[in-house]
Amino acid sequence: MNTGHDGAFAAVEDGELLFSFEAEKDSYRRYAELDATTILNALEHLGAIPDVVAFGGSIKGGWPVAQPHIGAGYLGAQRTDERRMNFLGKWVTSSSTTHERSHIMSAVGLAPRDDSSQRAVLVWEGGIGSFYLMDDRWAITREVGLMWGPGTRYANLFALADPTFPDVGLATGDNSGKLMALAAYGDAQDATPAIVDTVDRLLEMEEIWPFEKGSLRDSTLYNAGVEAEATKVAAALLGERMFGLFSKAAEEYLPSGIPLHIAGGCGLNCDWNMAWREHGQFSSVFVPPCPNDSGIAIGAAIDAFQRLTGDPYIDWSVYSGLEFEWDSWPRQEVWNQRPADMHEIADALDSGRIFAWVQGRVEIGPRALGNRSLIASPFEAHAKDRLNQIKKREDYRPIAPCCRLEDAGDAFTADFDDPYMLYFRMARDDRIPAVTHVDGSARCQTVTRHSNGPLHDLLSAFAEHHGIGVLCNTSLNFKGLGFINKLSDLGWYCTTQEVDDMVVGDTWFERVEPLEHARRLPALAAQS
Repeated sequence: MNTGHDGAFAAVEDGELLFSFEAEKDSYRRYAELDATTILNALEHLGAIPDVVAFGGSIKGGWPVAQPHIGAGYLGAQRTDERRMNFLGKWVTSSSTTHERSHIMSAVGLAPRDDSSQRAVLVWEGGIGSFYLMDDRWAITREVGLMWGPGTRYANLFALADPTFPDVGLATGDNSGKLMALAAYGDAQDATPAIVDTVDRLLEMEEIWPFEKGSLRDSTLYNAGVEAEATKVAAALLGERMFGLFSKAAEEYLPSGIPLHIAGGCGLNCDWNMAWREHGQFSSVFVPPCPNDSGIAIGAAIDAFQRLTGDPYIDWSVYSGLEFEWDSWPRQEVWNQRPADMHEIADALDSGRIFAWVQGRVEIGPRALGNRSLIASPFEAHAKDRLNQIKKREDYRPIAPCCRLEDAGDAFTADFDDPYMLYFRMARDDRIPAVTHVDGSARCQTVTRHSNGPLHDLLSAFAEHHGIGVLCNTSLNFKGLGFINKLSDLGWYCTTQEVDDMVVGDTWFERVEPLEHARRLPALAAQS
């Protein structure tokens, strides 16, 4: 279990991930802590009382780390606590792994098995910023602590420029992602001495939580606006400086030619992940689909599993969340039911319609990977604007593509497999502006028949019509909530957010009325 934010309950049996249920999924609050609903769902799916109950340590009250801890606590790359406990009438082992070690072990245990005698792990997140060197017995032989709060410093820069943020406050992780999106609009080479000075001060600040914004009142970025040109340039410079600090440390303290595994919320930064691939220091780079705190529960389980068996590796699928729940039926006055024909859906997408696309079990981690997605044609730039309007997001946020692996080399500058949407590549095909960021980059999920059969079938049908298997792919969720997982929520969402069509499994729900008449149906929408 992860008892902190991004709460989750995962189960591992005989080296296989049975499931990972995250508290935010099923339209609960983003980053939610573990709640009774998630725990009851997990207990219902366990099937037997486990031998070990493992959980990631944390801090009472959240921050600062000096507060009393929960279990093994937040910090400590080596620390675990064990005791015996009575769990539902059976005496089992209770294992607590620090937050820090849970990140490390999730990156290691989810990585592909290899025969390397050493490996490096990078954990960079809201709090921790460190490298770890591990031997072939999974012992940490070196720790290189570089920075406290790399992700938080991103959020603090966003807060500094945001006129609505107070002079003292807690900057959120969501703002880190927004600033990373804004960085693509800026060029670090355009930084003025005043911007350089502000970025240097943000990097050197020791007290970053809460953020004392008022101490930077003299900065040129203070309340400048998050979309100001100076903010975009500062975001680009901060990213460049941050990666430079970590890459220099890797060259200085870690051997070359070994695998690198990455965990922590900054592992969702596709630009940095690609930079690590191209850096040349490491033989390979692996980032799991849940590098942020949604992977802490899995990491705690892997740590306990490794201590019991001597082997951290587990078999897993990114589609290990809850099954979709058909708790109601869309009203026939609003939605017409028909079989999901991939070629007809491809035609509908080409006409500009946007689909809610639901298949199988929910994805683990924060990225929609074709099981809880909104999909659209990539050929018109306004599709990005409409998707952002549906999701109630800022218009500077990019929309990601999904692409058949066999089309990746034609559509983009690199054709390596990226099933978890964790690396940037540059667009080669100028017909796909809806999935191209302002700098020409795209965060592409590659799809094979093995990784996601239904989505690959749809992309193949689209390719037959248009010569290339690429679609817009963004998460299916209400603003501020996790992925939708009930048909009742889906019907309400698509009616009120003006989504044209819904596909659930092999069933296509098509609007009875054209979308331009959707606003005439408030009574039906309230009942859908």
